[in-house]
Amino acid sequence: MSALREARVDLGAISRNVETIRRAVDGVDVMVVVKANGYGHGAVESARAAIAGGAASLGVVEIEEALALRAAGIDAPVLAWLHGRDADFAAATDARIDLGVNHVEQLERVAAADGTAVVHLKVDSGLGRNGSSEAECAALFAAAAGHERAGRIRVAGFFSHLANAGRAADDAQLRRFTAMLEQAIAAGLDPSVVHLAASAGALRVPGARFGLVRVGVSAYGLSPFDDASSADLGLTPAMELSAEIVSVKRVPAGSGVSYGHDYVTPRETTLALVPIGYADGIPRHASGTGPVSIGGERFTISGRVAMDQFVVDVGDTPVSVGDRAVLFGDPLTGVPSATDWADAAGTINYEIVTRIGGRVARRYV
Repeated sequence: MSALREARVDLGAISRNVETIRRAVDGVDVMVVVKANGYGHGAVESARAAIAGGAASLGVVEIEEALALRAAGIDAPVLAWLHGRDADFAAATDARIDLGVNHVEQLERVAAADGTAVVHLKVDSGLGRNGSSEAECAALFAAAAGHERAGRIRVAGFFSHLANAGRAADDAQLRRFTAMLEQAIAAGLDPSVVHLAASAGALRVPGARFGLVRVGVSAYGLSPFDDASSADLGLTPAMELSAEIVSVKRVPAGSGVSYGHDYVTPRETTLALVPIGYADGIPRHASGTGPVSIGGERFTISGRVAMDQFVVDVGDTPVSVGDRAVLFGDPLTGVPSATDWADAAGTINYEIVTRIGGRVARRYV
């Protein structure tokens, strides 16, 4: 029985996507990123599906996300890489969670925690976010080597992130990253896991694969590229978002629809009310443009998306209360894609799936 609002997640699709990516990267180990509740798909369920598909490890942002995986019985290697000043490095070390470290002060706090922390040093190779800069990395590498000799940490990994700013920028980052890796080795470090590429780099920058690639959006079947669809990459979108139609009414021409009457019916028509809105993660920027499939026929949202609902002008198409409106899913089944919604809202497909809210029931198949 379907819920009022439902995100149907095909776990088999996630497993198959990971298998497809593993073949595409020529056997390099694959880390599947399950941060942000598995990009909206469910972190624990997605993690298990990824492991079934051959993922070597898992990635999250926060230690709390990693601890939740451990609490669910997931024993695979997990890396957490973004930490506040109150991060519980001792709990992470005790739970065998690898820690991304990107500056000396953070390294000192990790080294001071009980146990021997497993560390991946993060450097900024050109994305301009977290990670040690070229000017700061010598001090980080020296401190890490000292703590490793003292048995306080083990430097297992070395990583960065591509900016996806074009081939020339990717190549420049690759050269900078390689030089910083050589500097780390010269400082006495010997990281066994080196990783730079995320989904886009993994699929299109072979030189950035090293021994491991981190994949997020592609594992969930979405393309990271503007010029290639999921199907082009051999991937299957894992999430289908739908809601039950709760009201259907016939209205005359000239009827205003939703706030501001941005949409006015041009003729006598039927309006269907779909009970899902921006409180559930549906972008208000898709007002008047978001695509919806009802009974296999494609329509567009009529007027503004409200907090809990939106309206669809279905014309003379027979629609009944209890029918389901599919917002997005696998376009090969004839429904809109998350990328179609991203285009309608002026954003990216990553945001469309990750923003799906807590009122939306997840159903796993």
